[in-house]
Amino acid sequence: MDFFPCMLVLQVQRKQMNEDLLDLSKMFNAVKSLVRVPSVDPKYKIALLASKQDHCLVDLLHAWQDGKLPVQISSVISNHDKVGNTHVMRFLERHEIPYHYLSKSKEKNVEDEILGLVEDTDFLVLARYMQVLSGNFLKRYGKDVINIHHGLLPSFKGGNPSRQAGSVFQFPNSILSFLCFYAFEAGVKLIGATTHFVTGELDGGPIIEQMVERVSHKDNLLSFIQKSENLEKQCLMKAIKSYCELRVLPYQHNRTVVF
Repeated sequence: MDFFPCMLVLQVQRKQMNEDLLDLSKMFNAVKSLVRVPSVDPKYKIALLASKQDHCLVDLLHAWQDGKLPVQISSVISNHDKVGNTHVMRFLERHEIPYHYLSKSKEKNVEDEILGLVEDTDFLVLARYMQVLSGNFLKRYGKDVINIHHGLLPSFKGGNPSRQAGSVFQFPNSILSFLCFYAFEAGVKLIGATTHFVTGELDGGPIIEQMVERVSHKDNLLSFIQKSENLEKQCLMKAIKSYCELRVLPYQHNRTVVF
Protein backbone atom coordinates (compact mmCIF):
# COMPACT_ATOMS: atom_id res chain seq x y z
CA MET A 1 0.00 0.00 0.00
CA ASP A 2 1.31 3.41 -0.93
CA PHE A 3 1.22 6.22 1.62
CA PHE A 4 1.10 9.83 0.54
CA PRO A 5 1.94 12.71 2.81
CA CYS A 6 -0.98 14.89 3.69
CA MET A 7 -1.56 18.04 5.72
CA LEU A 8 -4.23 18.20 8.38
CA VAL A 9 -5.55 21.70 9.04
CA LEU A 10 -7.27 22.25 12.36
CA GLN A 11 -9.66 25.11 12.91
CA VAL A 12 -9.14 25.99 16.54
CA GLN A 13 -11.59 28.33 18.23
CA ARG A 14 -10.13 31.51 19.70
CA LYS A 15 -11.63 30.74 23.12
CA GLN A 16 -9.96 27.33 23.20
CA MET A 17 -6.61 28.80 22.14
CA ASN A 18 -6.77 31.36 24.93
CA GLU A 19 -7.62 28.69 27.50
CA ASP A 20 -4.77 26.44 26.34
CA LEU A 21 -2.27 29.30 26.44
CA LEU A 22 -3.49 30.31 29.88
CA ASP A 23 -2.89 26.77 31.13
CA LEU A 24 0.63 26.87 29.72
CA SER A 25 1.31 30.24 31.30
CA LYS A 26 0.32 28.85 34.73
CA MET A 27 2.47 25.78 34.20
CA PHE A 28 5.58 27.86 33.40
CA ASN A 29 4.83 30.80 35.70
CA ALA A 30 4.61 33.21 32.77
CA VAL A 31 3.80 36.86 33.39
CA LYS A 32 1.12 36.97 30.72
CA SER A 33 -0.07 34.84 27.87
CA LEU A 34 -2.38 35.75 25.01
CA VAL A 35 -3.15 34.98 21.41
CA ARG A 36 -3.20 37.79 18.87
CA VAL A 37 -3.78 37.56 15.13
CA PRO A 38 -2.90 40.97 13.59
CA SER A 39 -4.98 40.39 10.47
CA VAL A 40 -8.09 39.61 12.51
CA ASP A 41 -7.84 41.38 15.85
CA PRO A 42 -8.44 45.12 16.31
CA LYS A 43 -5.33 47.24 15.86
CA TYR A 44 -3.55 48.59 18.89
CA LYS A 45 -4.63 52.12 19.75
CA ILE A 46 -1.66 54.40 20.43
CA ALA A 47 -0.86 58.04 21.09
CA LEU A 48 2.26 59.71 19.71
CA LEU A 49 4.15 62.19 21.91
CA ALA A 50 6.53 64.58 20.16
CA SER A 51 8.41 67.82 20.70
CA LYS A 52 9.93 70.29 18.24
CA GLN A 53 11.74 67.75 16.06
CA ASP A 54 9.15 65.97 13.95
CA HIS A 55 11.13 63.59 11.69
CA CYS A 56 10.05 60.50 13.67
CA LEU A 57 6.48 61.78 14.00
CA VAL A 58 6.16 62.47 10.26
CA ASP A 59 7.63 59.07 9.38
CA LEU A 60 5.15 57.25 11.62
CA LEU A 61 2.20 59.23 10.28
CA HIS A 62 3.05 58.50 6.66
CA ALA A 63 3.71 54.82 7.40
CA TRP A 64 0.31 54.63 9.10
CA GLN A 65 -1.33 56.34 6.10
CA ASP A 66 0.28 53.80 3.75
CA GLY A 67 -0.91 50.85 5.84
CA LYS A 68 2.63 49.93 6.91
CA LEU A 69 2.10 50.63 10.59
CA PRO A 70 -0.46 48.24 12.16
CA VAL A 71 -1.93 50.65 14.71
CA GLN A 72 -4.71 53.14 15.20
CA ILE A 73 -3.37 56.59 16.08
CA SER A 74 -5.75 58.16 18.58
CA SER A 75 -3.93 61.48 19.03
CA VAL A 76 -0.68 63.42 18.81
CA ILE A 77 0.48 65.20 21.98
CA SER A 78 3.25 67.79 22.03
CA ASN A 79 4.90 70.28 24.35
CA HIS A 80 5.57 72.53 21.33
CA ASP A 81 2.78 74.38 19.59
CA LYS A 82 2.71 73.69 15.86
CA VAL A 83 1.12 76.44 13.80
CA GLY A 84 -1.91 75.52 11.74
CA ASN A 85 -0.56 75.80 8.22
CA THR A 86 2.22 73.20 8.40
CA HIS A 87 2.51 69.81 6.72
CA VAL A 88 2.04 68.02 10.08
CA MET A 89 -1.08 69.94 11.04
CA ARG A 90 -2.57 69.64 7.57
CA PHE A 91 -1.98 65.89 7.69
CA LEU A 92 -3.62 65.54 11.11
CA GLU A 93 -6.60 67.65 10.10
CA ARG A 94 -7.05 65.69 6.87
CA HIS A 95 -7.12 62.38 8.77
CA GLU A 96 -9.06 63.80 11.75
CA ILE A 97 -6.35 62.91 14.26
CA PRO A 98 -6.61 65.17 17.34
CA TYR A 99 -3.58 67.31 18.18
CA HIS A 100 -2.99 68.45 21.75
CA TYR A 101 -0.50 71.14 22.70
CA LEU A 102 0.27 70.96 26.41
CA SER A 103 2.39 73.83 27.64
CA LYS A 104 4.35 73.37 30.83
CA SER A 105 3.71 75.69 33.74
CA LYS A 106 3.87 75.71 37.53
CA GLU A 107 0.11 76.05 37.76
CA LYS A 108 -0.76 72.70 36.15
CA ASN A 109 0.43 69.14 36.01
CA VAL A 110 1.09 68.22 32.38
CA GLU A 111 1.31 64.52 33.22
CA ASP A 112 -2.25 64.59 34.58
CA GLU A 113 -3.38 66.11 31.29
CA ILE A 114 -1.54 63.47 29.28
CA LEU A 115 -3.07 60.66 31.35
CA GLY A 116 -6.51 62.06 30.67
CA LEU A 117 -5.85 61.95 26.93
CA VAL A 118 -4.29 58.46 26.72
CA GLU A 119 -6.31 56.41 29.20
CA ASP A 120 -7.93 54.37 26.41
CA THR A 121 -4.69 53.65 24.50
CA ASP A 122 -2.85 50.31 24.43
CA PHE A 123 0.65 51.81 24.53
CA LEU A 124 2.46 55.11 23.97
CA VAL A 125 5.24 56.07 21.56
CA LEU A 126 7.67 58.87 22.38
CA ALA A 127 8.60 60.11 18.90
CA ARG A 128 11.47 62.36 20.03
CA TYR A 129 9.46 63.68 22.98
CA MET A 130 11.99 65.73 24.92
CA GLN A 131 10.36 65.54 28.34
CA VAL A 132 11.05 62.97 31.04
CA LEU A 133 8.00 61.01 32.18
CA SER A 134 8.05 60.42 35.92
CA GLY A 135 7.88 57.07 37.63
CA ASN A 136 4.52 58.11 39.02
CA PHE A 137 3.19 58.69 35.50
CA LEU A 138 4.42 55.29 34.32
CA LYS A 139 2.83 53.57 37.31
CA ARG A 140 -0.50 55.33 36.83
CA TYR A 141 -0.57 54.68 33.07
CA GLY A 142 0.26 51.02 33.70
CA LYS A 143 0.99 50.09 30.08
CA ASP A 144 4.06 50.08 27.88
CA VAL A 145 5.78 53.24 26.68
CA ILE A 146 8.29 53.02 23.82
CA ASN A 147 11.04 55.59 23.30
CA ILE A 148 13.72 56.32 20.68
CA HIS A 149 17.07 57.96 21.30
CA HIS A 150 20.27 58.46 19.36
CA GLY A 151 23.76 57.14 20.00
CA LEU A 152 26.19 59.80 18.79
CA LEU A 153 28.86 60.49 21.36
CA PRO A 154 31.05 57.41 21.92
CA SER A 155 34.29 59.40 21.76
CA PHE A 156 33.50 61.87 24.55
CA LYS A 157 34.66 61.17 28.08
CA GLY A 158 33.33 62.49 31.35
CA GLY A 159 29.91 63.08 32.80
CA ASN A 160 28.85 66.00 30.61
CA PRO A 161 30.21 65.69 27.06
CA SER A 162 28.04 68.45 25.63
CA ARG A 163 29.46 71.03 28.03
CA GLN A 164 33.05 70.21 27.00
CA ALA A 165 32.60 72.00 23.69
CA GLY A 166 29.84 74.40 24.71
CA SER A 167 31.95 77.53 24.34
CA VAL A 168 32.74 76.98 20.67
CA PHE A 169 29.28 76.43 19.20
CA GLN A 170 26.04 78.37 19.45
CA PHE A 171 23.11 76.11 20.31
CA PRO A 172 21.22 75.35 17.04
CA ASN A 173 17.53 74.82 16.44
CA SER A 174 17.47 71.19 17.56
CA ILE A 175 19.21 69.16 20.23
CA LEU A 176 20.00 66.48 17.65
CA SER A 177 21.84 69.03 15.49
CA PHE A 178 23.67 70.21 18.58
CA LEU A 179 24.85 66.70 19.46
CA CYS A 180 25.62 65.84 15.84
CA PHE A 181 27.95 68.82 15.68
CA TYR A 182 30.08 67.53 18.56
CA ALA A 183 30.10 63.96 17.27
CA PHE A 184 30.98 65.22 13.80
CA GLU A 185 33.80 67.40 15.13
CA ALA A 186 35.13 64.47 17.16
CA GLY A 187 35.40 62.34 14.02
CA VAL A 188 33.27 59.44 15.22
CA LYS A 189 33.05 56.49 12.83
CA LEU A 190 29.79 54.94 14.02
CA ILE A 191 26.44 56.48 14.89
CA GLY A 192 23.40 54.66 16.17
CA ALA A 193 19.86 54.68 17.51
CA THR A 194 18.15 52.68 20.25
CA THR A 195 14.47 51.95 20.80
CA HIS A 196 13.58 50.82 24.30
CA PHE A 197 10.81 50.55 26.85
CA VAL A 198 10.53 53.51 29.19
CA THR A 199 11.16 52.83 32.88
CA GLY A 200 11.90 54.98 35.91
CA GLU A 201 15.59 54.85 34.96
CA LEU A 202 16.42 57.45 32.30
CA ASP A 203 17.14 55.70 28.97
CA GLY A 204 17.69 52.49 30.94
CA GLY A 205 14.65 50.42 29.94
CA PRO A 206 14.82 47.07 28.12
CA ILE A 207 16.11 47.48 24.56
CA ILE A 208 13.80 46.48 21.72
CA GLU A 209 15.88 47.46 18.68
CA GLN A 210 19.24 49.03 17.86
CA MET A 211 20.74 50.18 14.57
CA VAL A 212 24.13 51.59 13.59
CA GLU A 213 25.66 53.17 10.50
CA ARG A 214 29.18 54.14 9.54
CA VAL A 215 30.13 57.76 8.95
CA SER A 216 33.42 59.08 7.63
CA HIS A 217 35.38 62.11 6.46
CA LYS A 218 33.19 62.08 3.34
CA ASP A 219 30.21 63.24 5.39
CA ASN A 220 29.48 66.87 6.08
CA LEU A 221 27.38 68.04 9.02
CA LEU A 222 24.17 67.96 6.97
CA SER A 223 24.62 64.36 5.80
CA PHE A 224 25.66 63.42 9.34
CA ILE A 225 22.37 64.77 10.73
CA GLN A 226 20.34 63.14 7.94
CA LYS A 227 21.91 59.75 8.61
CA SER A 228 21.18 60.09 12.32
CA GLU A 229 17.55 61.05 11.72
CA ASN A 230 17.09 58.16 9.25
CA LEU A 231 18.46 55.71 11.80
CA GLU A 232 16.05 56.96 14.44
CA LYS A 233 13.07 56.63 12.08
CA GLN A 234 13.99 53.12 10.96
CA CYS A 235 14.79 51.91 14.46
CA LEU A 236 11.54 53.22 15.94
CA MET A 237 9.41 51.87 13.10
CA LYS A 238 10.92 48.39 13.31
CA ALA A 239 10.47 48.25 17.08
CA ILE A 240 6.80 49.25 16.89
CA LYS A 241 6.10 46.63 14.22
CA SER A 242 7.81 43.94 16.31
CA TYR A 243 5.84 44.98 19.37
CA CYS A 244 2.49 44.93 17.52
CA GLU A 245 3.26 41.47 16.14
CA LEU A 246 3.94 40.19 19.69
CA ARG A 247 7.54 39.39 18.80
CA VAL A 248 9.03 41.27 21.78
CA LEU A 249 9.37 39.22 24.94
CA PRO A 250 10.69 41.03 28.06
CA TYR A 251 12.53 38.85 30.57
CA GLN A 252 14.69 39.21 33.66
CA HIS A 253 15.16 42.82 34.78
CA ASN A 254 16.05 44.73 31.64
CA ARG A 255 16.32 42.38 28.69
CA THR A 256 14.15 41.39 25.76
CA VAL A 257 14.00 38.59 23.23
CA VAL A 258 12.81 39.72 19.80
CA PHE A 259 11.69 36.83 17.62
